[in-house]
Amino acid sequence: MHVDLPEKRYYGIGEVAKAFGVNTSLIRFWEKEFDVLQPKKNAKGNRKFTPQDIQNLQLIYHLVKERGFTLEGAKTHLKEEKQKTLSNFEVIQKLQKVKAELLKIKDQL
Repeated sequence: MHVDLPEKRYYGIGEVAKAFGVNTSLIRFWEKEFDVLQPKKNAKGNRKFTPQDIQNLQLIYHLVKERGFTLEGAKTHLKEEKQKTLSNFEVIQKLQKVKAELLKIKDQL
C-alpha cells in the first residue's frame, strides 16, 4: 500500500488514519499491541507519529491487512524475521511504485 503523506517531522493520528484508510481507534490499538510503534505524546496526550513510525505502521498494515496475519502472528513474525520481512516489504514497495509509474505512462499513450 502506498501512503501519500507530505514530508514532515511529525504526523497527527488523524492524518495517519486517513492515509491508511482506517479508523483512528485501529491506529491506537496497534500502538498498544506492537512495541515498535512509539509515537510522541504532547502535554494534552495527542499522538505525533514520526516517519519511522509511519514505516512501521506500513509494515504492520501489510502483514495484518494485506497478508492476513493475526496480531499474534504479526508480532512473532516481526520479532523473529524482522530483517527478512523488511527487505521483502521494501522490494514490494519499490515494485508497486514502478507499477504505478508504468500505469501512468500507459494512460498517457
